Amino acid sequence: MKFFNKTLLQAAILASALAPSASAHADEIAEFYRGKTMQMIIATSPGGDYDTRGRLLARHMTRLIPGEPSIIPQNMPGGVGIAAANHMANAAPRDGTMLHMLMQNMPAHQAIGGQGVKFDTRKLIFIGNTTDAPNVINSWYTTGITSIEQVKTQELVVGAAGTATPAAYYPAALNAMAGTKFKIVAGYPGGNDVNLAMEKGEVGGRGSNSWASYKSLNPKWIADGKIHILVQIGLQRAKDLPNVPLLFELASNEADREVLRFISADTAIARSAVTTPDVPTARVLALRKAFMDTMKDALFLSEASKMGIDISPRSGEDSQAVADKIVAAPAEVVARAKVLLEGTGK
Repeated sequence: MKFFNKTLLQAAILASALAPSASAHADEIAEFYRGKTMQMIIATSPGGDYDTRGRLLARHMTRLIPGEPSIIPQNMPGGVGIAAANHMANAAPRDGTMLHMLMQNMPAHQAIGGQGVKFDTRKLIFIGNTTDAPNVINSWYTTGITSIEQVKTQELVVGAAGTATPAAYYPAALNAMAGTKFKIVAGYPGGNDVNLAMEKGEVGGRGSNSWASYKSLNPKWIADGKIHILVQIGLQRAKDLPNVPLLFELASNEADREVLRFISADTAIARSAVTTPDVPTARVLALRKAFMDTMKDALFLSEASKMGIDISPRSGEDSQAVADKIVAAPAEVVARAKVLLEGTGK
């Protein structure tokens, strides 16, 4: 009992000694952010899922960062995410005042040595991910195409926002490894433009969109049968798409399946917020905590629910690990993916 009492006394002394330090540390973070204006860089044009989520996150996360800085969204389209990622890596302040909704294919684009890459996602710091919903390839109802098997015998024209994007990668991969006949039109500036093109009949489908995005922004299309989901891209089937095949399930051999798994892996970090390299550790921890607190915040969840936005968060640490694993994929898998995707959209 004497030993127990002595141990308790020592613990109490240690706790009292550390408390002022912890309090001072929290005050230091709050003092840094108080009165600051942060930026939320969004790599797409206004109106799409990245934009909607980035703005929603900015509206609510501001309350949960110590010091309550304001967060101003800024759209920075260009190179389908590359311009914004390069800006974060090379030009943006490295002090914890910059956030960015990273396009999900940036780790894979870096891994295959894609054009325009002047960033390293291993140095960009992941703050957290808002959803791991799969991406999907869909047809528009006027085409009469309702299954991926039909695309093996008839051409389907799908729209994509640029060539270095999942909307071009996925159909190209299926053409090479599953015998489909997708024709990729890759000149659209953003996902909303592809949606308009589908409605106008310019294209017969979309090469990729987040399933969560369709559910939140175009639920009537789903309810009215305007879109048919042909393929889902992820590592496991979504609960509400149990009969839609995964991309890698369509490969005819294990080597091809490994390449398609590599291409599919980034759906686990589909809508991630990152900050710049070299941000002080204490600020990174504060931002990661604020992000996860936001994901549980009643006001945030209420607004997300009203907007039909799926929230299935992943921590910054876990998101970083996923991105790093993609960049470090086996050389033979990356080499085959590079050969496959280099000619995308041509």
